[in-house]
Amino acid sequence: MSHPATSLSATGSQLGGARALGKAEQRKSFVAAVSGNYLEWFDWTTYAVFTPYIAASFFENSNPTSATLATLGVFAGGFVARPVGGLVFGRIGDKLGRKFALVTAMVCMGIGSLAIALMPTFDQVGVWASVGLLLARLLQGLAHGGESGNAYSYIAEISPAKDRGLWGSSIFISATLGVMTATGLGALFSRLLAPEAMDSWGWRIAFVIGFLLAGFALVIRKEAQESEYFNEAKSDGSVDKLPATQKQLVIVAVRIFMLSTLTMVLYYTWMSFFATYAISSRGMDEQGAYTASLLAQVVGLIALPLWGRLSDKVGRVRQLRWWALAVMIVVFPVSLFLTEAPWTLFVCQSIALVVWAMQASIHPVVLAEQAPTAARSTSVGVWSSVGAALIGGTAPYLHAWFTAQGMEWAFSVYIIVLGVVTLIALRFIPDVTGLEMDQIPLPGEPVPAVK
Repeated sequence: MSHPATSLSATGSQLGGARALGKAEQRKSFVAAVSGNYLEWFDWTTYAVFTPYIAASFFENSNPTSATLATLGVFAGGFVARPVGGLVFGRIGDKLGRKFALVTAMVCMGIGSLAIALMPTFDQVGVWASVGLLLARLLQGLAHGGESGNAYSYIAEISPAKDRGLWGSSIFISATLGVMTATGLGALFSRLLAPEAMDSWGWRIAFVIGFLLAGFALVIRKEAQESEYFNEAKSDGSVDKLPATQKQLVIVAVRIFMLSTLTMVLYYTWMSFFATYAISSRGMDEQGAYTASLLAQVVGLIALPLWGRLSDKVGRVRQLRWWALAVMIVVFPVSLFLTEAPWTLFVCQSIALVVWAMQASIHPVVLAEQAPTAARSTSVGVWSSVGAALIGGTAPYLHAWFTAQGMEWAFSVYIIVLGVVTLIALRFIPDVTGLEMDQIPLPGEPVPAVK
């Protein structure tokens, strides 16, 4: 069956990236994408894990609470920088290539980690220590925002069409492993080093490790192949002249933003915040809570490739509908069933993360499938970062505020509302599962049949 000509205007390419690359090149490019993504999330999480030590080192610590809040403010500054990074590195990826953008983002993340590791303390240089930390964190935020748009686009473009969901699940698998590694280092260092050593220099080791890993990932990425979809778009001139109207690009932006909201809320509450919530609101023992949470994360990790594979069989939009409904069903039970017993945290968070994985497994490729090649990295990088910053990044604070007001139930209602909004948005998003990336139509164009 022939495909409508309009469907090919989305990229201007008729040479599928996965089809053009040999299996060896595909594997090499795959490893380059996931290794860098792992490192990006390791570096990003390391800051959060070692926040108390960073606060004591880089801010005036006569008031520990103020120092911690200032440190968290710098963390939030990284979120603000992410959409800017999505724009800057997205344009680089769309103009100069995904590989070049991913290599550049890795260099910036590594420099940021090394700068934090070597930064003089507040006692040594005063407020300049705080300024230096902020600049290093902003650089990392730029790199993190640039990583997502280009990594999502790259993995979608190099993967076989029939396995795109499975390959796409590797992005959040590597991200979760990066988060778990940073958390594990925090636990290991706190056990092996005396408190004085941790305060003085111990926490810096994690950032040195991040810098060294960045160098390793950089070598791998430099050996990767450029996406053939980008190469074709560059050769036929569509990189310089978008084959899409302004209205179509606005629709692409809205789709990506809407697809990024609920999943980011669930990530920052169900993945990152669940143990803290159990400790603060249920009085759970810290060691038991963190152990139970880590085990639950392993369950979620296992679920990711399974859901990714299923999406290749049943269709990604259908799976997203199941996911939104499942979220609305489990959101109250996973909160109400939680007690001070760690086993209840394991059960509740495991259920929550299995549901979260339904969407997270395919999140990267679903976003990449919304945009044309010539604007893919920019569209995904900017609008997913805006969704993460505005909706996802504020979720823990909103949850804490509702809890402080005695309205803990209201946050669950908030999630249900987002679920309803997601279901409505999915009515306007076509399912393109199984299509090559150069066959995916722009908004308003007919969807060709899968061969």
